[in-house]
Amino acid sequence: MTTKITALIVDDEPLARKGLSFRLAEFEQIELLGECQNGLEAVTMIPQLRPDLVFLDIQMPGLNGFQVINKLRELEQPIPMIVFVTAYDTYAIKAFDIHALDYVLKPIDEKRLALAIDKVSEVFKLNRQGNHKVKLAKLVADYSGDDCEEILRRLASGEALESTKYPSILAIKDGSEVTRVAVDNIQWIDAAGDYMCVHADDGTHIMRRTMKELEEELDPRKFVRAHRSAIVNIQYVNKMVSHISGEYHLVLTNGSELKVSRSHRDKVKEMIRI
Repeated sequence: MTTKITALIVDDEPLARKGLSFRLAEFEQIELLGECQNGLEAVTMIPQLRPDLVFLDIQMPGLNGFQVINKLRELEQPIPMIVFVTAYDTYAIKAFDIHALDYVLKPIDEKRLALAIDKVSEVFKLNRQGNHKVKLAKLVADYSGDDCEEILRRLASGEALESTKYPSILAIKDGSEVTRVAVDNIQWIDAAGDYMCVHADDGTHIMRRTMKELEEELDPRKFVRAHRSAIVNIQYVNKMVSHISGEYHLVLTNGSELKVSRSHRDKVKEMIRI
């Protein structure tokens, strides 16, 4: 009797999990153990269930796919075979082939899924998981995993994955869509409740991140906190003006004005060399 490949689905989109589960039922060599709705749940369930294979979504809130792998390594847990589930374009996805990683592209194509299952089955039969894990660990170890879109961009363009703290691309997820915004094209960011409004050259994008997270991710040589609820790109600052009330405002190249709080005034002045 052929040993089945036990699998786990990790995806924050319920319809995506349901669709993939339905398609996997057609593969008799796959035994689905369950589903996880986010990365944090995956970090708990993978050590408990110990699946041979995980279908892992890349872009998820909390912990993205790369961060899930990083966390498992930190906890010294065995890393199963990974098939990435992603919404990236074909050119970026080809990077996975270069690094011998499997993937399925959203929306899932049955033929492409079958090819991925064939690859996994071959690895499983020939007991090559060790080699797969080494390559996967190398990919993640070369980068923090905080910006998986930047990893894909570098792989697709043939660049080396040298560690860099400040990414050149900010990936903004909206439902099943991911918008890649060049960091240098971001003019300023302000808070709107639980969301961040990223004002860029191509318009305003909404994302669910904290101001502290974004501040840590952006290069401090280019971006400065002007207010508790605002970060500005210095290259878009036209001038800094003071009002009769004693308040300072930044005037951007597009005419927008941002208030500068007292606690951040000195740092802003230093950045714009007043």
